[in-house]
Amino acid sequence: MINNQILLDPQIGKNSSAQELVSTLAQHGVKYVRMLFSDLHGYARGKDIPLDFLESAIKSGQSFCVANMNQGLASNTSNDKGYPDMRAFPDVSTLVTLPWEAHTVQCLLDLYDHKGNELDISPRQLLKKVTELFENNLRVKPIVAHELEFFLLRKTPEGGWKKYNDQLSMVYTVGRQADELGILHTMLDAGKTLGLGVTVANHEFGGGQFEINMVHGEAAQTADRAFLFKNMVKEIAACHGLLATFMGKPFTDDTGSGYHLHISLVDEDDKNIFQDTLTEDGLSAVSKHFIAGVLHHAPALMAFLAPTINAYKRLVPDSLVPLNANWGYDNRTTFIRVPDERGSASRIEIRVGDAAANPYLISAVCLLAGYDGIVNKLEPPAFAVGDVSVGDIPGTPLPRSMEESLAALRANPVLAELIGQPLVETYCAMKQVELDRYRRHVTDWEFNEYVFHL
Repeated sequence: MINNQILLDPQIGKNSSAQELVSTLAQHGVKYVRMLFSDLHGYARGKDIPLDFLESAIKSGQSFCVANMNQGLASNTSNDKGYPDMRAFPDVSTLVTLPWEAHTVQCLLDLYDHKGNELDISPRQLLKKVTELFENNLRVKPIVAHELEFFLLRKTPEGGWKKYNDQLSMVYTVGRQADELGILHTMLDAGKTLGLGVTVANHEFGGGQFEINMVHGEAAQTADRAFLFKNMVKEIAACHGLLATFMGKPFTDDTGSGYHLHISLVDEDDKNIFQDTLTEDGLSAVSKHFIAGVLHHAPALMAFLAPTINAYKRLVPDSLVPLNANWGYDNRTTFIRVPDERGSASRIEIRVGDAAANPYLISAVCLLAGYDGIVNKLEPPAFAVGDVSVGDIPGTPLPRSMEESLAALRANPVLAELIGQPLVETYCAMKQVELDRYRRHVTDWEFNEYVFHL
């Protein structure tokens, strides 16, 4: 039995040499190390190595082709640099046992180019730089929490996929009626083992749709959790012969899956600086500047918050998915919701995210937009009241397609400079290939609509 308490110790790599670490892991029954990193999609890429090779990986790194970062999901590549290597070094502070793989530990990787510089298109490295920007320039730490929805699907006899549970009105139903295999408890147990800070799990609105929430924490740490959470959900589902998908709109006639991001800032004394007890609404000027920055850059942010062609099919009226860049107090129809809690719980919630989004990228770009708002003391528009998902909607209209959101990103030099031109250019190029492939593809809808009559 592997002692998971030892592996969750963040000091494990600091207090021992690579050789001692390997020896300790071997004594606790470890045979394999799974090393993972996030590509630009937010998909987990990596390698499994025998434990004996971990010492070498720690000292010299593990090579990967840099094209793995922007490889299309149909195995197409868009790399024009000759497919060079990058070096990946295990972050041993993230070592943790895998409940569904015997004798196996998992860790995240830090990525570097062939010159030894941090890889400029690494989502994880970008978020680390963003948190350093806040700490060095503003003397504050970003605090983030992630809420994710997903569907579980069963394989059909014909080889397709159908909803794991497709009864009506199952939202917030718990137990075997909603989850006959008890998979949510398995995921909660695994999330605890992995140190993901999972809190609650429930069936969501759609058939076979579920949501599991995680506790808040420092931005880089919680993005690690969200990334590993998505991978955990897919792995556990696969162990049960199911498919877990974070695709935003997998079914025409059912709800989509969202990704809500909660953000606040704390100072060096861990005091939440979004609160101000002297104002009428209990919010500080800094929080309003942050809100204004996010709203100002919202069209460009959509390239990351809604990162697929499919994601824009969630953006329909009367669906609790924001259509315009606006904000409101405890209003779930706005782009930014300010929950009722104040004091240490003062925060904003960005509600438009698609479940397919990359946890590192959406954390980083939303924080950078808010940073620009703080630095330039931007002021938000008037807050929205009532249901603003229908009718005359206040605020700047959001892009309604990936083409529009990528154009908005390319037309926003301030945000692009903050993110870094290499990552923006690589991301846009990768998504452009995706768009070009989609334009050439004849869909089932087109065939069924036109083939008989035309």
